[in-house]
Amino acid sequence: MDYRALIAVMATLMISGCASPKYNYTSAYLAISEPPLNTVQTSNVGDEMLRQGKYKEHDALYFSEKTNVSWAYSLLPGYYLKHGEDDSGSYYLPSGGEDGGQVEKALLADQWKSIMAQKDGSTLCIVTIFNMTSCSSGLHIESTKKAILAKDSFQQTLIYSGKIGNKINIGYREFSGNYARPAFNNNVEYDLSESKFIGYKGAQIEVIDATNQYIKYRLIKNFNNATQ
Repeated sequence: MDYRALIAVMATLMISGCASPKYNYTSAYLAISEPPLNTVQTSNVGDEMLRQGKYKEHDALYFSEKTNVSWAYSLLPGYYLKHGEDDSGSYYLPSGGEDGGQVEKALLADQWKSIMAQKDGSTLCIVTIFNMTSCSSGLHIESTKKAILAKDSFQQTLIYSGKIGNKINIGYREFSGNYARPAFNNNVEYDLSESKFIGYKGAQIEVIDATNQYIKYRLIKNFNNATQ
């Protein structure tokens, strides 16, 4: 066998060992205030014109295609969030939601409880409920960040709702954690024949052009607690 082929085969062989997943990771808060001030933007009907809020930025792995970990397990495309680390590596779980990954296991394989990325940057292991590992090396591992709406996250947005005559309609929405706050939602009508400048809850916008399909505008100021 050609030595290069032999190396490729050896890189995918299962490596067994032991590991005890850790749950010592804490994600960082991230303040978001978009778009940048004093830039010209275009939003279609139904699109957000601006948003501001507080999120958690979580370390994560992302796989764009199915990735096999030994013969027994496969990671489906999506995000996997970090939940801990030790001297051996970092530990992850599927993020959940529409863009979250999933773990598939072979019929005879043990149930899994965590995914470990070893510190060499190319070895992934599945940690089973017995703290045994099933690993493959030579893999492409993409580390990234993912914004997560935590229980104490908060988001404010303005949404363009279209134009009738000289009047435009703007929707205000609030979200706390993963939930909308309907009691705080509102729809506001602005007459552009009176002024090209509109405001709501401290946000100030100059309307450059508006139709029933899109709005072109410049953000002068975000909401009252804007960080920009």
